[in-house]
Amino acid sequence: MRFNPTGEYEEVFRCFDEDGDGKISPAELRSCMRIVGDEMDLDEAEALVQSFDSDGDGLLAMEEFFRLVEFEGGVEEEKELREAFAMYEMDGQGCITPKSLKRMLSKLGTSRDLRTCEVMIQRFDINGDGVLCFEEFKNMMAI
Repeated sequence: MRFNPTGEYEEVFRCFDEDGDGKISPAELRSCMRIVGDEMDLDEAEALVQSFDSDGDGLLAMEEFFRLVEFEGGVEEEKELREAFAMYEMDGQGCITPKSLKRMLSKLGTSRDLRTCEVMIQRFDINGDGVLCFEEFKNMMAI
């Protein structure tokens, strides 16, 4: 999936580009991350820039910055999905069972009987094992 920059992200880029040269240096990245409450040392900033620097100049051009933002957003989304999955996966089996789904829905005030929970799981149970693994849960949440 290709990221389509919006005016909002362009504005963020301009804020990070403190010297206005059209590129973000590791020092500029570090400085701006500190402002938003995310401490990183210069070595971490340099490593992050290097991992998204496609032309090898040691700086982030706008498109490279957008790829970084997209990647970081995906990492955060994955973390949140794993936390949600863990809430439903209460049995310690590494999957969501009809029983654990029923229990969590009851805690959320949306009680369902076991058969309804089985049907709900079947809709997204790609491998047919009667439970949802994390990847199946992720597919379900994408809808």
